[in-house]
Amino acid sequence: MKAIIHTDNAPAAIGAYSQAVRAGDTVYMSGQIPLDPATMTVAGNGDFRAEAHQVFKNLQAVAQAAGGTLDDIVKVNAYLTDLNNFAVFNEVMAEYFSQPYPARAAVGVAALPKGVQVEAEAVLVLND
Repeated sequence: MKAIIHTDNAPAAIGAYSQAVRAGDTVYMSGQIPLDPATMTVAGNGDFRAEAHQVFKNLQAVAQAAGGTLDDIVKVNAYLTDLNNFAVFNEVMAEYFSQPYPARAAVGVAALPKGVQVEAEAVLVLND
């Protein structure tokens, strides 16, 4: 059985998808771009670091809505439009996660929705 996860503390879905879906103890979190959930506008004014922070804030909100925390994330997939921002992405991610860190992939992409520079999705495992 699957359960749909939704919170107003993260951006509303802008397509045919849910913010997250729980199947058993596993939560599959959709990709989050740096949208401010209150205004649905891109945060950061083009500043990559600010965009990355908003992405993790959005993931955190969805994790909490699912009954977990960022510490319950086991896998992150990150998409960057410029891999020269890889080191900054690592720095920002380290502010939201503690060791042991989740597994991760970081992929360079040509473009992302709304012209943002970063998107991240995650898989969360709950131990309730």
